[in-house]
Amino acid sequence: MTSLLEPISANGSSTAESPSSPSVEDLELLDAYSRAVIGASERVSASVVNLEVRKQVAGGRSDPRRVREQQGTGSGLVFTGDGFILTNSHVVHDAASIEVSLPDGRRARADLVGDDPDTDLAVVRISAPNAVPVTLGDSQSLRVGQLVVAVGNPYGFQTTVTAGIVSAVGRSLRSSSGRLIDDVIQTDAALNPGNSGGPLATSRGEVVGVNTAVILPAQGLCFAIAINTARVVAGLLMRDGRVRRAYLGIGGQTVPLHRRVVRFHNLEAERGVFVSSVADHSPAERAGVKEGDIVVDLAGDSIGGIDDLLRVLTRQQFGISVPLTILRGERKLILSVMLQESRHDSQPGKAG
Repeated sequence: MTSLLEPISANGSSTAESPSSPSVEDLELLDAYSRAVIGASERVSASVVNLEVRKQVAGGRSDPRRVREQQGTGSGLVFTGDGFILTNSHVVHDAASIEVSLPDGRRARADLVGDDPDTDLAVVRISAPNAVPVTLGDSQSLRVGQLVVAVGNPYGFQTTVTAGIVSAVGRSLRSSSGRLIDDVIQTDAALNPGNSGGPLATSRGEVVGVNTAVILPAQGLCFAIAINTARVVAGLLMRDGRVRRAYLGIGGQTVPLHRRVVRFHNLEAERGVFVSSVADHSPAERAGVKEGDIVVDLAGDSIGGIDDLLRVLTRQQFGISVPLTILRGERKLILSVMLQESRHDSQPGKAG
């Protein structure tokens, strides 16, 4: 009978060939990776909260008119020192009550300041002195392959840390309202139910995204809303309780422009928004925008990326024609587009 055990020599060592021991350089590299993850998680975890949400849901198998209570959990990140918390819209949408648990053990009832289903972002507020805000980074500077750390509360396990890399940037993701969220970060840092609304951070502990979704049953396909987008949306929610934005009707992503093109057309920015799709019956389609065009200016404002386009659309009036400058091949075209108000506008304290 063949033994499953390796024979041992007289001096106690295996006579079978043993795998080579890690080199000093490998150990130092592993230690550096561990230190980066540990440092990032320690800097971010103090600002990550757990949200317990109760919603009143109508309908049931036995009685469609019956109203029942539905409970859910999610994560959030302390956005400011005076208790504003950033999370996902789908976590708190139509919430009857929201209770927040802080890392130091305190619990507080939260008020919904506003939520925006179009970007799957929301802001709630608690009264909690000495709440520790996160440090925000620049999502535009992210590079594919960069180390990132996700912190959240999957399945109620508070302050769970996972690590991975940036798999892609500039993705588009469809929100619950049906609108495409542009400039989304793709990562393989493991996310699970309950991670929604938690931060995605760099090795320096700077938050660059708000974790929002996974694709099931696939593994390693996780997504976060870019923090540059979240900054704009959160500011509007904190100021007005809702986001009113003009609707153009394109899906796209930020792309660099060749310096020769920038100089030839005398452009202000070295980037633009590549049009990957044009919605049917949209202002963009009526104006003549086509897939493959690159948007570089809207209403006199230079468009250097998705974030610029979002900012311009949130302050534009509706029902008036404005110039839209695009690059089509080697040509620069100025189209006239009549913007309309987004159909998925959120209401104060409630999405609608």
